[in-house]
Amino acid sequence: MIAGKVAVVAGYGDVGKGCAQALRNFGARVIITEIDPINALQAAMEGYEVTTMEEACKEGNIFVTTTGCTDIVQGRHFEQMKDDAIVCNIGHFDVEVDAKWLNQNAVEVVNVKPQVDRYKLRNGRHIILLAEGRLVNLGCAMGHPSFVMSNSFTNQVLAQIELWTNSDKYSVGVHFLPKKLDEAVAAAHLDKLCVKLTKLSEKQAKYLGLSKDGPFKPDHYRY
Repeated sequence: MIAGKVAVVAGYGDVGKGCAQALRNFGARVIITEIDPINALQAAMEGYEVTTMEEACKEGNIFVTTTGCTDIVQGRHFEQMKDDAIVCNIGHFDVEVDAKWLNQNAVEVVNVKPQVDRYKLRNGRHIILLAEGRLVNLGCAMGHPSFVMSNSFTNQVLAQIELWTNSDKYSVGVHFLPKKLDEAVAAAHLDKLCVKLTKLSEKQAKYLGLSKDGPFKPDHYRY
């Protein structure tokens, strides 16, 4: 049960924000670790405690790394964790959590079930590692939900159509999907969620300097 537990989320980028919100919604008290002062400020303004892993490792029951960086949870952190702390990674390859240290320093390893290993440390405490430190949403679940994949695939299809039909507009390189197509992807999925959009009047559109049909935000806008 997550409710009442202390969850530590390493990183407050897009992935960290989603994890923190989900854990909070399940009733956890969430602590954030961050290197970026802007992201740290965002986390604090959302009501999360923000501290270092050196401090958080002593408090957490659940640890989720979301940083895309290496050496986030190391041996010295494992040694200070509570008994049966659960550790997983959803940010990058298997470099965020030092699973190698666990395998080299544990006095006993029990495979509780597929993708769930319980390590007994020399201090008598236990660490439960999910998916061997690899991406937990792929190792311990079935990957992304179909609705998320529908958005992703629609995005890719529209991008390919755009490149094929308007190739002269794009130089060789990597480009952001035009905001108009981004909005089309979202609009295509609204009916499934029973969403009803408000429509701009001609007067409102003129006031904002927009087309009634979008795009409604500049390309640099970050949601």
